[in-house]
Amino acid sequence: MSTDLQRRKEDHLDLCATDAVAFRERTTLFEGVRLVHQSLPELHADEVDTSLDLLGKRLRAPIIIASMTGGTERAAQLNRQLAAIAEARGYGIGLGSQRAMVRSPDTAWTYQLREVAPTALVFGNVGVVQARDWSSAQLAQMLADVGADALCLHMNPAQELVQPGGDRDFRGCLDTFARLVRELPVPVIAKETGNGVSAQLARLLHARGVRHVDVSGAGGTSWVGVETLRAGGAAKAVGEALWDWGIPTAASVGLVAREGHRVIATGGLKTGLDLAKALALGASAGGFARPCLQALMAGGPEGAEQYLDGVEQTLRAVMVLVGAKDLAALRAAPKFLVGELAQWLAP
Repeated sequence: MSTDLQRRKEDHLDLCATDAVAFRERTTLFEGVRLVHQSLPELHADEVDTSLDLLGKRLRAPIIIASMTGGTERAAQLNRQLAAIAEARGYGIGLGSQRAMVRSPDTAWTYQLREVAPTALVFGNVGVVQARDWSSAQLAQMLADVGADALCLHMNPAQELVQPGGDRDFRGCLDTFARLVRELPVPVIAKETGNGVSAQLARLLHARGVRHVDVSGAGGTSWVGVETLRAGGAAKAVGEALWDWGIPTAASVGLVAREGHRVIATGGLKTGLDLAKALALGASAGGFARPCLQALMAGGPEGAEQYLDGVEQTLRAVMVLVGAKDLAALRAAPKFLVGELAQWLAP
């Protein structure tokens, strides 16, 4: 792997371990969801069932440790620690971009998690711009090498426009989705990286056979912000102007779910209450990235597991308080939308 790419991977980890890369003013808009309290839920707390089937695997809870990193020794250690937690707790886990692995096969070991997570749901990951130029067979081999259950094709034009040496040609990507949906042996997930997915794009993706979307909306980690902190000159000025660019996560979840997709809600989820609200808006699961990384770096695997246990237990508590015995009941539970979110999701 080139020194520049390795340095970028290390910079990303260091920056995402802090709050310096959070959105500055834009929020996820989950504060615009009001779930309706039920004083007599007619449930025993132990009856609540948070399990679901997703992409051919059974999860104990609708939690994905979302895509973060790979390609370096440090990334490998973090990935393996988080993968072991996902295996033990019945969650899914996403790999960081595997572009480094394809360019430098000697880094493949940093993405291989099956030794510690033999049964967990694992998402492969590569940029759709890179996938456009690679054969389906090459991508299928990349996925087989890590035992991935699905491929996230990530879309990140805002980040690339600020990143030094980033991509500038985004043509042909919809055709790439269509080709890989047809030709890969695993499902394809359309994944944003912090700026959200619009209803218009959701319709275009659905027409090309995509059925799973990770919205990765605005309000959590700003990858424009990450690259802005690494950039200089005009790129830095562009990044400062676009730091808060994007569709808020809650709005993107609602918009994309309406188009018939199974939605993974990532982008600024921090608590089990955030997760419950995302599910109530139509998501199938929620992804947690920077909070997991911060908990892991602060407290080791025990700290990360304690954080995720809090997310799961809060979700279960909210389900009791709205009278939802399972996730389908949570999605159907009464709710009100207020403020900006109500405008985004107006019929």
